[in-house]
Amino acid sequence: MPLNPEQIGFFKTNGYLLVPQAMDPALCAQAREEMWTALPRDAQLDRDDAASHVGPFVDADRSEDSLHVRDGYRWLNRTLGVSQTVIDLIYSASICAMAEQLLGGPLRQAQAGGVPMGSEGPVWPGGPTDPAQGTEGARGVYCTLPYGDKPREADACHTDGHPFMLGVVGLIDDTPRGGGAFKVWPRSHARLYPTFKLRYDQPRIPYYDHLPGFKGIVHTAEYLTEIDHLNADTEAVECYGKAGDIVFWHHRTAHMAGHNYSPVIRQAVLADFWKLALDEYRAAPADGDMWRDWSGAVQNCDGSYSPEFAASQRLT
Repeated sequence: MPLNPEQIGFFKTNGYLLVPQAMDPALCAQAREEMWTALPRDAQLDRDDAASHVGPFVDADRSEDSLHVRDGYRWLNRTLGVSQTVIDLIYSASICAMAEQLLGGPLRQAQAGGVPMGSEGPVWPGGPTDPAQGTEGARGVYCTLPYGDKPREADACHTDGHPFMLGVVGLIDDTPRGGGAFKVWPRSHARLYPTFKLRYDQPRIPYYDHLPGFKGIVHTAEYLTEIDHLNADTEAVECYGKAGDIVFWHHRTAHMAGHNYSPVIRQAVLADFWKLALDEYRAAPADGDMWRDWSGAVQNCDGSYSPEFAASQRLT
């Protein structure tokens, strides 16, 4: 189903949009199967033993492979980001049509069998400044193990550093409230956008072996101050739900991977959308209309929506 004007208005105002049952349930099941099958045969993490799902990963199951990270409570399979199953799942005709309603077109096309995220080297914290170089598919299937008796932690938001326009997170299994689902800070995109120097990129300090002390994204003081304010004054929306549910989010929306205080593993696919013209937009300053590169439907809508719709988006 195409997005209606109220959905587009809500996205424009709040920087995110929950769309229930947007992914094929059979493909969700196949993606779960591929995630579990990718584990080593002797892994202590056992699909049929719920007690083994509680993190952190035992040393024998840990992996620093940038394409299949297993460390602490995080389980990230980036190779699956270019599997045919995941490409068909998150870049389906219906989801791409919704993305094009928001962005306009033409859109970059993901490639099954292409270069997965993380191929350029190890990911944070020990790797280069950007593990997203060369990505030709989705980001991958990202899981969070249950925290068990780990002490409760405060939420802390951030934004992503690589250039893209529209993010999407899709649940490939049921995720309860408090179960590690993606979290967004409503309206943060409008607050953060003017704190950046560039529309889609961010300045970076490159890494050199003989000068290892500094690397990574350079944030403005205004950005860091606004992040602190968001953590203090804005309640995050937790995007929990059923297998097949997705959330679209603006590239400057503050977000985080939720803490998993449930007894089940959070399993989700993460992906990005952008227009082929993104490379032309990247060096432009982040001033003026933040929507000028987006679709006419987004540019021309007034951002309005009903209280009932806001409630359906968990905005109170």
